[in-house]
Amino acid sequence: MEKAKLSVIQLFALMFIFEMGTALVVSYGTNARKDAWLAILLALCGGVGLFYIFYFLYRQYPNLLFTGYIREIFGKYFGWIIGLLYCLHFLYICGRNVRELGDLLVSSTLSETPLLAINLTLVLVICYVIHLGIEVVGRTAEVFIVVLLLLGAAGNFFVLVSGDVDFHQIRPALEHGWQPIFTTAFPHLLIFPFGEMIAFTMLLPYLNRPQLVKRAWLGAVISSGMILSWTVLLNTSVLGIDVMERSVFPTLTAVGKVNLFDFIERLDAIVVFTLLITVFFKASIYLYAAVIGIADLFKLRKYHQILFPTGTIVIFLSLTMASSFSEQGEEGFLNHYLSIALLIVVPMIMLLVSVIRNHFARN
Repeated sequence: MEKAKLSVIQLFALMFIFEMGTALVVSYGTNARKDAWLAILLALCGGVGLFYIFYFLYRQYPNLLFTGYIREIFGKYFGWIIGLLYCLHFLYICGRNVRELGDLLVSSTLSETPLLAINLTLVLVICYVIHLGIEVVGRTAEVFIVVLLLLGAAGNFFVLVSGDVDFHQIRPALEHGWQPIFTTAFPHLLIFPFGEMIAFTMLLPYLNRPQLVKRAWLGAVISSGMILSWTVLLNTSVLGIDVMERSVFPTLTAVGKVNLFDFIERLDAIVVFTLLITVFFKASIYLYAAVIGIADLFKLRKYHQILFPTGTIVIFLSLTMASSFSEQGEEGFLNHYLSIALLIVVPMIMLLVSVIRNHFARN
């Protein structure tokens, strides 16, 4: 572990931006059709439940990384294998996020720019910031969360006053009953993005005031979940559910419809810059969690020596995981079940084992 300290505000900023991630822009929860916003709120309740699992495990081992106390719970060798599997999973999701940003930039603003140039530039910047330390990442997040909120407020304002919003398009509520809402919320929306917060179990030992973890984590999860729900509701009101289901980046399409007085238009840049901020920090957290996890498992003194080789792996993954965005979605579906196991099932087993051990220890 590096000698660094994060403040509660920095942790909240990182968690909030992380939760926004690509979910703010990509097609999200549309299997529930008009009730997608309600499915997100339902998944948010499950995300709060997952938080308490992660928080309980952290309180049992407050000075250890996740890869450290997973070995304490499952044993030295079996826990080491599972810990390595988590690190590889973090790298894979980091590559997916980089690829999604690259696809958005190529399809919207940089159509003549090679995908390699975009992904390479982003990962090099991420590696440089991580090389400076997690404190630098936290301080940067403090600045950019303000920028993100201002961009979000501006985008919402222009969409609401544009005259394109028709809230009748989200009616009737519960048109197909509760079943599609539940099947969309669990486990898909629970995993992405709420289950992905498990990456922060690799950062919590750096917090300068550990007693405030609960407040910062819950605040970030609830506020980001509410914003995601509102964003999907607004997109549906502007585009209608049929266009929402066909659109790859519905938020980009909704904001692109804004045209005020034939003067204020082409606001796609707001969405692109928003995604650039959120993906930068989300990919940074995933890459940092992976490298310090690998350094912990292999007992390396510093993570810096493996940072740039690991970044090279992320670039390779982002370019080779799929030939197109639609193929990436299909390939991501295959990874769905592994995510269920790593983000939900394994933490629940860890919780059960820890509770049983504590019970016998007290007796």
